[in-house]
Amino acid sequence: MLTPDTKPDLLDRLFSDLDLSTGAVAAVSGGSDSTALLLLLKDHLDRTAPATRLLAVTVDHGLRPDSASEARLVQRFCVERGIAHRILSWHGDKPATGLPAAAREARYRLLAEAADAEGIKLILTGHTADDQAETVLMRQARDDDGRGLAGMAPATLHDWRTWIVRPLLGTRRAALREMLRARDISWIEDPTNIDIRFERPRVRAKLGQGDGERRMAEALARSEQAALERLDIGRRAATLIDAFADRPVPGLIRLDRGFAAHQDGEAALYALRILLAAVGGMSFLADEARCVALLSRLRSAPLCATLSRTVVDARRTGIFLRRENRNLPAALPPSNNQLWDNRRRITLKDGPGGLVIAPLGSAAARQASVSEDVPQSVARAALAAEPALWRGAERLDFTGGDTGPQAISMVPVVAPFARFLPSFDLAPAVAVAALVGAPLPPAPPFHGHDGERGWAKA
Repeated sequence: MLTPDTKPDLLDRLFSDLDLSTGAVAAVSGGSDSTALLLLLKDHLDRTAPATRLLAVTVDHGLRPDSASEARLVQRFCVERGIAHRILSWHGDKPATGLPAAAREARYRLLAEAADAEGIKLILTGHTADDQAETVLMRQARDDDGRGLAGMAPATLHDWRTWIVRPLLGTRRAALREMLRARDISWIEDPTNIDIRFERPRVRAKLGQGDGERRMAEALARSEQAALERLDIGRRAATLIDAFADRPVPGLIRLDRGFAAHQDGEAALYALRILLAAVGGMSFLADEARCVALLSRLRSAPLCATLSRTVVDARRTGIFLRRENRNLPAALPPSNNQLWDNRRRITLKDGPGGLVIAPLGSAAARQASVSEDVPQSVARAALAAEPALWRGAERLDFTGGDTGPQAISMVPVVAPFARFLPSFDLAPAVAVAALVGAPLPPAPPFHGHDGERGWAKA
């Protein structure tokens, strides 16, 4: 348990491995966990790097009558301690269903915007070991396929540019509250944390009963083992992607026929699930059971099938993956940081200027020059589903044509990890990014990150 007299050792364990060179944004709701995080981080910076920028951010979701006044209490708390603070509000309509997930998405978006405005590359949150155990038990109850049992990652990349770090995942909530009481510091109790209409409070209530401590310990042990397994299979899948996959034309992935028969069938299955999601622009990996059947068929005969919006066309010359030409986005003016079909990130340097983004289409694809070593029909079908810029009936090239080289960019993304990339999945995400021509993600914010050694650390 954490006690006040072990504070220096605790600070070294929690923060000394973090790269805080650009500063830190601390997400602070006023609850015990985030309040403890802020104070411990402030102590660490005062002791080791007092010039480091620290910004506390409170997101007011506007879901309770007291939320605005509670945000102001946190602001006063920070001002009294010389900590810069901002209150950000979640505006707009709130969904009738899926509210916790929508609130979480809004919270991370607002935190990332605050960090970006300050040029800070790191966000810290106060998730604890208790939160981790609850997450694992919730996912286990949903019959998770195994990946989710790793729980929350120590670090998660948001929008492919800002790292969110959870330094308290190994610390119990009771220990943090003991520290706060020793300092005579109170915290805000959010009533939604005990509102059993939501899943997490129901799980939390059960963990507070009977054999809750045993169940929590088992969940944390399960999480640790699942995380190691996820890191391992991710590295193996990345190795197969590097060895067997190439991109003959934009939008088309070719797998060597030997991929389906590789001796590491588990890694081949995982790689296939990731690739299908990436090509199809899906936020979730392709269904595991259906991919097992697909991989078996790929070993024995040519086929043409569709899964996760991806056409799988297996021929003698290779296994070709392309986005199916159905349910593509309608023609729309480009907007900044837009994810087009979840496969391209749109960046605007100027206004859209009467331009729209729409699929290239089969007619224009037939005019394209394609490599002779892939089936022409397959290559052109892949190109037809790729985005192009249009001004009226005039098609410009893929980079913006006569609008100017810096006006609009349409950069490939790794669809299942475009919004959130857990550090568990960094290796396969990097492999797919290199394959599809996406920018590589920034290294996780831990000292000594270089290549495989760094990924293992994350």
